[in-house]
Amino acid sequence: MNPAFKRLLIIKNQLKAIARSVRNRIRLLREMHIRDALINYIRYGLADKIQLELCSCCQLKCPVCSQAQGKTGIIGKGYLRFEDFRTLLDRFPHIRRIEVSNFGEIFLNPHFKDILQYAYKKQIELTAYNGVNLNTVDDEVLEMLVTCQFRHINIALDGTNNKTYSIYRIGGNFDTVINNIKKINGYKQHYGSAFPRLRWQFILFGHNEKELPVAREMADALGMEFEVKNNWSETYSPLKQNTRPNAENNLPTGICRQLWLSPQINWDGKILGCCINKWDDYGNAFETGLNLRKNERFQYAKKMLLGIAKEREDIPCTQCSVYHKMKKMNRYL
Repeated sequence: MNPAFKRLLIIKNQLKAIARSVRNRIRLLREMHIRDALINYIRYGLADKIQLELCSCCQLKCPVCSQAQGKTGIIGKGYLRFEDFRTLLDRFPHIRRIEVSNFGEIFLNPHFKDILQYAYKKQIELTAYNGVNLNTVDDEVLEMLVTCQFRHINIALDGTNNKTYSIYRIGGNFDTVINNIKKINGYKQHYGSAFPRLRWQFILFGHNEKELPVAREMADALGMEFEVKNNWSETYSPLKQNTRPNAENNLPTGICRQLWLSPQINWDGKILGCCINKWDDYGNAFETGLNLRKNERFQYAKKMLLGIAKEREDIPCTQCSVYHKMKKMNRYL
């Protein structure tokens, strides 16, 4: 056999062995992850993901936003302290993924850099699917989003120019947001990183619906995903083309499933269960921990959402329009 050909065969077999080893390791890690998630769910009633609000304050004055109108309920206005973040993660090391956005703007948290660095050190994935406005953030933080591998950010952009954008995002500036997106893209290119993934979040109103096609093109040019969301209010800036889905049949049960998949925790530790609960909490994670398996009210709320337990006044779901619609339609989880 030709010596050169023989060497090629040896290299080929070595590469196959390496590939097989890598596949086996990946499979083992996946099995371990599934196993650990199952064990922790059995132990705590909690898998590997939570939602933890970094900051419930916001610098904008959006007309339909309850926070902007001062209707904060038990959410209040404040930000997550780094010490609470670190203590919670050290106490529950099985938490691997955290959604950090909800009612406020995450970048207004003065501890944001410390939180981001610690999460990166602990190999915890952070996301902001609920959204940010990206108006007030310095270049150092924009760079850290890339170097610390922040996974995903939804950016609220309800228009294609400042005139349209500022109708709803009162106090914000469209050009500032676009400039910050370009900076993030520049850092991603500089470091050769795919993260954070960016998504243009376009809430559809009567005053911006004609700009939807242009917004899609702009998002594509910026390398962003694109998502259209419906306005929660049926009275504020209604659609002129009547393209809004029938709200009567729309049941956002994904919010209710958060009690199983990714329980919401307020910036001050209140266990909310879901991201829209402003009425009552299920205890405080910073004080009593996250053993939701032993939390009687939390477990009872789940039974209500499954339709196997009667409504109870001390459960926050009884004040929620989604739960009332569930009852009316007899469509439980």
